[in-house]
Amino acid sequence: MVKSDAIIELREVHKSFGAQKVLDGLSLSVPRGRITVIIGRSGGGKSVILKHMIGLIKPDRGQVLVDGQDIMPLDDRDLNELRKRFGMLFQDAALFDSMTVFENVAFPLREHTRYNETKIREVVEEKLGLVGLTGHGEKMPSQLSGGMRKRAGLARAIALEPEIILFDEPTTGLDPLMTDAINRLIKNTQDRLGITAVVISHDIQGAYQVAHQIAMLHKGRIIAAGSPEAIRESDDAVVQQFIHGRAEGPIEVL
Repeated sequence: MVKSDAIIELREVHKSFGAQKVLDGLSLSVPRGRITVIIGRSGGGKSVILKHMIGLIKPDRGQVLVDGQDIMPLDDRDLNELRKRFGMLFQDAALFDSMTVFENVAFPLREHTRYNETKIREVVEEKLGLVGLTGHGEKMPSQLSGGMRKRAGLARAIALEPEIILFDEPTTGLDPLMTDAINRLIKNTQDRLGITAVVISHDIQGAYQVAHQIAMLHKGRIIAAGSPEAIRESDDAVVQQFIHGRAEGPIEVL
């Protein structure tokens, strides 16, 4: 069977938390082996989209498909198997502060494989090398800069060689030079490993730099999705206001 070009699809997804409607019939297709960057206002539901993709949140209505399979009916065991196909880089890297960088990257290998210590060391050192942290394995997270913590988090995210990596605000809190370095790292990692990446970001210039597809979330829906060039040239006033960072326009700024 020929695989679809879309590895993840959200179809007419609705999600509310109490009286707050967060996703309102949202549909999004994530191309296989490409980088999709989701942009939109803070608190608009971008991270909620990621949690649906990995089955941490179930929609009130709609479908979430991974490789054509609706993941909503899956039980906990099958969901855990599905999640092995994903890596996740959290906003703060979410490293274990009591473990060295090496032990952080080794953790998923010890949890989900039967590798011996020689193989674990080989894999960890390979992944640290990929993210530019060769020789830093014995450091504690507290000894790392913000950018290095992100790199260590990415090394852990790719330890099991997932097909899909989800990045939740990977450049938040970083200076412009480190932001550029992390964006380059995301692109280089995708190029080398051929993974599918979904990135949540407010960094418009970074989105132009790394994305094959940019999707804009507004009022619970994806209002535009396409290449960086298509988004840049969009005639949608909401898209133009957001990508240019203008206070005046159809988006209300409180």
